[in-house]
Amino acid sequence: MAEESAIAPFAAAVSEVKGCPYSFKGELARILCGVIVEVTNVEQAKIAEETGACCVLLSEPIHRGILRMPDPLLFKEIKKVVSIPVIVKIRVGHFVEAQILDSVDVKHFDESDEASAADDQNFINKHKFKDSYFVCGCRSLGEALRRIKEGAAMVKTQGDMTSSSGDVAETLRNVRSVMAEIRYLHNMNDDEVFAFSQKIAAPYDLVKETKEICRLPAIHYAAGGIATPADAALMMQLGCDGIFLGLEIFDCPNPRDRLSGMILAVRNYNNPHVLAQASFGFVDA
Repeated sequence: MAEESAIAPFAAAVSEVKGCPYSFKGELARILCGVIVEVTNVEQAKIAEETGACCVLLSEPIHRGILRMPDPLLFKEIKKVVSIPVIVKIRVGHFVEAQILDSVDVKHFDESDEASAADDQNFINKHKFKDSYFVCGCRSLGEALRRIKEGAAMVKTQGDMTSSSGDVAETLRNVRSVMAEIRYLHNMNDDEVFAFSQKIAAPYDLVKETKEICRLPAIHYAAGGIATPADAALMMQLGCDGIFLGLEIFDCPNPRDRLSGMILAVRNYNNPHVLAQASFGFVDA
């Protein structure tokens, strides 16, 4: 299958790292080197799966500036028509929303939208939700490792999540910062790692592990302002495992074609000829 071949190079690289406990099996392996598409209804979810998205992110439309947990019934309706994993967006720190969704068999949660945080001081203790996977946002290496310590299986380095204008600059800046910090850490001697972990306010054990495997010890996506195949390939070439696409992808008259182009770019991010093909006719909405 195309999806399996797309994830094979990364999975092999991880398995070759001595002592690395992260094999990303099962559903986690399905979201390597892929595109996760935000949706609000069944029809959008079907389009995302048909075009090759590895996952959909279910959210509710913003009401008066607040983004809350979507209707659990909508989750069940989408699960009936798609076979790919469904991540459901919840408010930061709102563990009761997670409890409610867990009771209806939601196993993938997105706790990353700081603009709609229910608790601006505490994140959910993700270890309490067995056999569930959480996505959390970050803008630095220290923040990423803190979320992983809380139990996040995936982090997404975010840029400007409030704009649909396609400005990828902030996302690019944050992704480059995280990757640069990882390279800097990888070249440290062991005596310097403890001081570095204090500097970035991150757990020492995860800092040490990141140094050893030279990557985040979790799946790493990029999100915010990614609007063209070139943007998508840029994030992949910088070292991300995949990308998130927001609801604005469905605002154009040809969302199916646009999604296909983005997914083609992610799967062939090192091939300029395929990227050119994905970019033909890719006009702004």
